[in-house]
Amino acid sequence: MNKHINDEISEELEKHLQDITTDEKDTFFIQVDQWRAREHNTVNVNPVFVEFYDSEKKFVDKSPNLNNIDLKLFDTSKNNEFVDSKIDTIPIRQIQTPIYNKNKIVGYLLVAMSVEDFKIVYILKKVLLISFPITLILLFLVARFFAGRSIKPVKTIIETSTQITKDNLRTRIPLPKNKDELYKLSKNINNLLNRIENAVAREKQFTSDASHELRTPLAIMKGTMEVLIRKPRTQQEYEEKILFCISEVDRLNHIVDQLLLLARFENQKQNIKQESIYLNALVLDTLSRFSVKIEKKKLKINTDFVEDCSISSDNYLLSIIVSNLISNAIKYSYEEGEINLILTKNESGINFTVQDNGVGISEQDLNKIFNSFYRSDASKHPEIKGIGLGLSIVKRLCDLLNIRVEVQSKLNEETQFSLYFAVNKLK
Repeated sequence: MNKHINDEISEELEKHLQDITTDEKDTFFIQVDQWRAREHNTVNVNPVFVEFYDSEKKFVDKSPNLNNIDLKLFDTSKNNEFVDSKIDTIPIRQIQTPIYNKNKIVGYLLVAMSVEDFKIVYILKKVLLISFPITLILLFLVARFFAGRSIKPVKTIIETSTQITKDNLRTRIPLPKNKDELYKLSKNINNLLNRIENAVAREKQFTSDASHELRTPLAIMKGTMEVLIRKPRTQQEYEEKILFCISEVDRLNHIVDQLLLLARFENQKQNIKQESIYLNALVLDTLSRFSVKIEKKKLKINTDFVEDCSISSDNYLLSIIVSNLISNAIKYSYEEGEINLILTKNESGINFTVQDNGVGISEQDLNKIFNSFYRSDASKHPEIKGIGLGLSIVKRLCDLLNIRVEVQSKLNEETQFSLYFAVNKLK
């Protein structure tokens, strides 16, 4: 605004300086008719005030719109500078310029312009100087309030996380009302805590069951030895008891091997080998390893292999899966029973089914048979030995190899385990 006014005053100043002429007598002359005829002499339109003084700072002439009022002539230090002043009560800005004749001051020209119309700007300036800090303070308080509300869920997450320890995994983060990113974060953390709690619970249960299974053969061997040394025994009694202890040692070794197998392949996907496997040959090789047990129980084995089925997977792990399923089918089949091994191939992949007509599994036990150390109706068949880790190993390895395993069974009628190999597993 000031620059705009200064430019207009400077422009008027140049015009009036052009209306001035000088002579050799150190005086100046004004072309009165020209500068008085300009429209700026009308008070109502662009009021510009003009006044002339001689070298003695005495009044010479002025624009009619000044009436009986004179512009203030300042000392020489204010020459050619814009100065704020007043005419009566009207605020103005003016400039005074010396008039030279042969490098000698012969008079002064004063040009001023009213700034009354711009007074609102100065009022606005004062208003802003007061209102701006108040507005900043209010904005700070409002922002702090909303920021506090938005950060509150973060504080809740921090406070809750400090309460979670290995002995306290049940604490959960309260979900925020607004379903924003913090809501998703809290929900994901709660889901993570659920998985951790379940994993810890399974680990504790597994450790408890493993300890129990390991203590049982040790307790049996200890009791047998204690009974054996209470009094002298015959050679045959010693041999019987020693052979019994050896069988318990073998059982203990089997349990340890199964536990080590579970621990070795727990989420070890980086150790999986991808190789071409012919399922037909793998199943037949597995059957040959169990030929003695099959003949002992006089089982009938039916194989239904429509065509050669080849997949890409880990041969060692897959052989463990197939071996455990066939071993279970043999173990839980009745004397002179029948086992069906079926391999089918379709657009979705390859299906391998192991079906027996043995003791079966009750409906309430179907969801538990893949748990470690769980044996379905084990008390009803004490002659069938086992520790309940075979199917648990099958499930773990199937998850590791991305093989879907399903079971169907009817108590005392039949049991059917099915493996589903997806299309991307096909060779």
